[in-house]
Amino acid sequence: MALEEHNTAEESFKQFYEYIDEIKDLLSSDLWGNIFLNCSKNEVLIFWLLYRQKEVNMSEIAEYIHVPLNTATGIVGRMEKSGLIERMRSETDKRIVLIRFSEKGLAQFNRLIGELMGYAMKIMGAFSAEEMKVLETMMAKVKDVLKNEKKKEETHKKVRRIAID
Repeated sequence: MALEEHNTAEESFKQFYEYIDEIKDLLSSDLWGNIFLNCSKNEVLIFWLLYRQKEVNMSEIAEYIHVPLNTATGIVGRMEKSGLIERMRSETDKRIVLIRFSEKGLAQFNRLIGELMGYAMKIMGAFSAEEMKVLETMMAKVKDVLKNEKKKEETHKKVRRIAID
């Protein structure tokens, strides 16, 4: 990377950090105070899965968030303790335990989605059609870069060997 390109990247990151600092106080306290901002990535992914599927079993959750079943069980247990989700036996097969939103969890998730959509509509309303096309192109490029990085990461994973004396 040329020195000039490096400085541009550094300047871009500085601008990005400053931008975040400027807008953090502009977002409503409801959004910042929402329970989902205190959730882990896996908890948010479980909420998203439940929102889309309505109810799922533990194996589906573990597969969706790419963790072992025992890890998924621990995450779901914490979420259930918080009153955001509930476990219930399947009507058709009592051996299967299904996970779904509790009323409290669904209400909070809907509130968060509503708030985020409200902001998104206001922000997108400020863009011209041409700017929207540029934004879509940029988002596609970001996704492509992240996909390529993920592929590199997966191909370069090395098995860590532990010497046992």
